[in-house]
Amino acid sequence: MSEKSNMSRRSFLKATGGTASAVAITGTAAGQETTTAQQEGGKGGTLNLINATMSTLDPIKATDTASGVVIQQIFDALMNYPDGEIEVENLLAESFETSDDFTTYTFNIKQGAQYHGDFGEVTAQDFVYSWERLAASDESRRAYFILSSIGIQHETDDEGNYQPGTLAVEAVDDYTLRMTLEEPFHATLPMLAYTSFAALPEGILGDIEGYDGEMEYEEFATSNPIGAGPFQFETWQSNDEAEVSRFDDYHGETPQLDAVNWRIIEDDNARYTYAMNRNADYFPIPTPFYDPNKVSVENTDDLGRDVGTYGPVRNGETLNYLGVATINAFYIGFNTAQVEKPARVAAAYAMNQQQVIEQIFKGRGEAAYHFTPPNIYPGGPDAYDQHAQQNYPYGYNETQLQQARQVMEEAGYGPNNQYQFTFTIYEGSDTWQQTGQLLRDQLASAHIQMNIETAPFSTLLQRGREGNLQAYSLGWIMDWPAPDNFLQLLNPPQTDTSQDAPISYVNWSGTEAAQQATSAYEQIQDNPAPTDEAEQARNESYVQIEEANWEDVVFLPVYHRTDERFWYDNVDIEKFGGAGTSRQMYDTTEME
Repeated sequence: MSEKSNMSRRSFLKATGGTASAVAITGTAAGQETTTAQQEGGKGGTLNLINATMSTLDPIKATDTASGVVIQQIFDALMNYPDGEIEVENLLAESFETSDDFTTYTFNIKQGAQYHGDFGEVTAQDFVYSWERLAASDESRRAYFILSSIGIQHETDDEGNYQPGTLAVEAVDDYTLRMTLEEPFHATLPMLAYTSFAALPEGILGDIEGYDGEMEYEEFATSNPIGAGPFQFETWQSNDEAEVSRFDDYHGETPQLDAVNWRIIEDDNARYTYAMNRNADYFPIPTPFYDPNKVSVENTDDLGRDVGTYGPVRNGETLNYLGVATINAFYIGFNTAQVEKPARVAAAYAMNQQQVIEQIFKGRGEAAYHFTPPNIYPGGPDAYDQHAQQNYPYGYNETQLQQARQVMEEAGYGPNNQYQFTFTIYEGSDTWQQTGQLLRDQLASAHIQMNIETAPFSTLLQRGREGNLQAYSLGWIMDWPAPDNFLQLLNPPQTDTSQDAPISYVNWSGTEAAQQATSAYEQIQDNPAPTDEAEQARNESYVQIEEANWEDVVFLPVYHRTDERFWYDNVDIEKFGGAGTSRQMYDTTEME
């Protein structure tokens, strides 16, 4: 960045006190007084949504979906997923070229793309800075994305730690960005669509070497995030609401909406009441209030998405309906350092995933027997089902309490010597509460006392990173649509909570199965290329990791969620696809 642009940004911050310059737009819920734009042309208005508790607005720090759905509107990356697809398209990249061996990528940056406020034009140097933050900042929780997953060339110290400033990312000129990989990687472009790789103005933060920062980190991460997305930040009040407003100078098509507002509500009853009072325009329906008999599927499109209606609901309306088998997995994780293997195996014998789907989740998903979702499992959904039906060792679609008791008795437990562990679920989830109660009641007959506790989502994550959970409920939604994105959570070295930023909290080590998983993941890393031969080697390793997980029951897969959304007729919105609602952008949404 030139000295001139440095001065421009500093002057802006001094003049505005470091706050966003746009005036906040008041939301108009469905049924309330319309704006002039709405009256004249059906344009404008505020899209009102419901969100969970957010943790940050920094793209390299966010790991929760609630933060991600807001960040997605504010920040743009080189690539993006178009609505409905899991194939990426250009966003801030105008075009790109690759070397013959797929190790060098050269991106032509779209000229004239503007940051919010007075932060000027997006340049290639901004990406160099932003990706250095991803690799080197203490705030980053996704450094492995760029250093090991994509594997951009870099240097390390004697302990294997990244040497700041050595990332092989170069601004050839203002609009040409070049990066060099250690070796070809099959999911390079899909990964670059993740918001961790989004563009920030160079030098805006001082959390990496060579930069003093133009604003304090806390300000950026909570009250003044600056990106180049279709909407600019307005407000975030913790546990209350968040809002973004239309960015008129957006490099793509200017959004039709005036603003997008998220009301932050954790409680299922409050969420449903908020939607039924027509305060939300586009929303999920919590499972306790969901009736599968009210779904009328009118057609299933070529991407497998169910489209139709739902209702009538409590307020008498019949809603629009969309159901999509998105790429996700929800599971019970066991800290193997704190929960003995016999208890984990007994839990697997006790769990009847199909029963949970039907009785608790009301059919809103598929029973999970692998951590890899069916739509990206090697060979697809049919291969997923076949492998599970033929090989799952703990009862496919059945509860096997006799085997659970036998395992515990062989380990020395009985009626007068019960094993105990605590299962922690995140607050506000009635379905996980019911799942935990069902499992607890089943395990009681297998000499296990399973205690259930709840914790705020952010607290659960923090305790997990510190190794202070025994068993916990979480889900994983794709960062990129490939099995390695999921199975990295079962790569034993990345599960060690004594290390910085473990990707899961299970401390899996010291067993034959853990070594099998480690070796299989190493084979994945040794065969990253976009070739048929490398893909075959990866596919074999994916299955080996799944089977190693079955052996030690580190993750107990529970279900793959069907994402559903409901909306009133005042909303005209594109259908999301396999990448899920967290990748959905609202720049083409219209309000009547």
